[in-house]
Amino acid sequence: MFCTKILSRLPLVLLLTLSIAACKNEAPRLKFETEKPTTIRYAKSFQIEATTKLTLITITNPWPEADKTFTYALVKDAASVKSLKGQFDAVVKVPLERAVVTSTTHIPSLEMLGIEETIVGFPSLDYISSEKTRQLISEGKIKELGKNESINTEVLIELNPEAVIGYGIDGNNPTFTTIEKTGIPVLYNADWTETHPLGKAEWIKFFGALYGKEKEADSIFSAIENNYVSAQKMAQSATTKPTVLSGAMYKDVWYMPQGNSWAAQLIADANGAYLWADSQGTGSIALNLESVLEKGETAQIWIGPGHFTSSEQLAERHSVYTQFDAFKRDEIYSFTNTKGATGGVLYYELAPNRPDIVLKDIIKILHPDLLPEHELFFFSKL
Repeated sequence: MFCTKILSRLPLVLLLTLSIAACKNEAPRLKFETEKPTTIRYAKSFQIEATTKLTLITITNPWPEADKTFTYALVKDAASVKSLKGQFDAVVKVPLERAVVTSTTHIPSLEMLGIEETIVGFPSLDYISSEKTRQLISEGKIKELGKNESINTEVLIELNPEAVIGYGIDGNNPTFTTIEKTGIPVLYNADWTETHPLGKAEWIKFFGALYGKEKEADSIFSAIENNYVSAQKMAQSATTKPTVLSGAMYKDVWYMPQGNSWAAQLIADANGAYLWADSQGTGSIALNLESVLEKGETAQIWIGPGHFTSSEQLAERHSVYTQFDAFKRDEIYSFTNTKGATGGVLYYELAPNRPDIVLKDIIKILHPDLLPEHELFFFSKL
């Protein structure tokens, strides 16, 4: 990436002698004239721009608090791949025909674009819930690659993918470095860093660029956006605003979504009063039991009680759960009961891509009269 702040301070004569600038130990980049930037409405972690020569994808926030960005050049001929090598973090010939993806959240985007058959490998296949992709697995078309943090590079190299779509927790993944040394580009997908529900869904445009399906991706996202916005507006017409508790205990610590997280945003957009909406942060907040009981004992609805799948499990694990009004009133809703054939939780895979369905589920839970015909898709009552 260009370091614009540094360039703006250099003498003009020096700027005229430079066509590129090296920042954060990044490879020098050629300059291209932007032809048409792709509109990104909600996502904050990536940008796409079409130039006169190629398409550029810039990952601006590959992981939380990242101190670097990544820029990938997408080209349509092999000659450009060779000539541009070293100028970008990766140069990829598109459209992709063979790819390895590493997160179940990548699967729905590929399926919606009709290109799931390009997947040749995936780590921990049992986590995949989609029936369509599971059929490809059963046919032997998608190979097991081991665990995400230690991908079987020998099998991956044999598969000969044109790119590996990965994600980074902190930028320290030696497996990705090994893969890149073989000449296979690794592209970071940071959908999980987005905090707005529609921001996660908008990453379908990332795959649209990689597969030459930009128009289809934009159309699919627009439909999801319209559904979401319509449901949100309807929810605001509700005359009540039920109080909401979330999370559960793990080793005597209660974890629940922070106030700026996408889960909290969904509750707000469904016109619910999440009791910890004023907490700062986008991940999980860790609280002691006493503070949760004091504030959340009278909450009307309990959404997302951790990994628990029944009220009996809650009561058996800790008697304090039975003290909450939501438990007494049988108003606890979980997404962990909806699973694929091999145990993968569908919510983890599809929900980030279909926030419109998640929102309608939560509206149905909080304001059932607003959506009398809607049947819960991700959630079910314990």
